[in-house]
Amino acid sequence: MPRGPRGEKRPADVIGAAILVGRIATGEVEESTPERQGTAHARKGGLKGGRARAAKLTDDQRSEIARAAAQARWKKSRPKP
Repeated sequence: MPRGPRGEKRPADVIGAAILVGRIATGEVEESTPERQGTAHARKGGLKGGRARAAKLTDDQRSEIARAAAQARWKKSRPKP
């Protein structure tokens, strides 16, 4: 079965596509749009990744990252002469 740009399954033939459009129009099937696809899954993975990264950092690495972030924030908030 062909897949769309985001990996969604689509009918290969014209009749199958027409049936899918009819089902979407009647509300039998919910249309999957790129905005809806994988947002919960992506968020779940992002939360997991952040915790995993934080767990394997050393105290010195964490301190350096925090220092760089603070400098970036101060650089943004300072008025330019």
